[in-house]
Amino acid sequence: MTQDVAILAGIAVLVVLVVIFFKVRQKDLIGAMIQKRQADAKLVSRADYMEGMEKIPVALSLTADTLYYENPDLEASFELSRIDEVEYDDELATGRMLDHDRRVMRLRSHGTAFEFVLEKPETQKWMAALPPRTTTTGAPTAHAV
Repeated sequence: MTQDVAILAGIAVLVVLVVIFFKVRQKDLIGAMIQKRQADAKLVSRADYMEGMEKIPVALSLTADTLYYENPDLEASFELSRIDEVEYDDELATGRMLDHDRRVMRLRSHGTAFEFVLEKPETQKWMAALPPRTTTTGAPTAHAV
């Protein structure tokens, strides 16, 4: 019986170590993507792309005409001309508040919102490079409740 417990404990430790390894490895790969993009981008940052409740770490970069978000499993981009709205907020579209040191950059393109969570100092850089704008003039921004 104690041998079974030891085997189960060993398997649990192995699973935890594998999960940690993959998280560290993903950060290394995102770091490599950031370095690759820095040569031709105005701004490059680590961010979390929010897809519903899922948080996907990405390298977020801005060139003269395109915004890229990438990780080892995802290569996506927006032409800046196709982005209808840009806003920065302290809460996600789901209504979930962010930690005090993080903000969301929300992009809307053809009625679909894309959210990227950034550290506050990085958000300031993004606000300068990609200022907030809306398609409706004077209308207040709606918040989820």
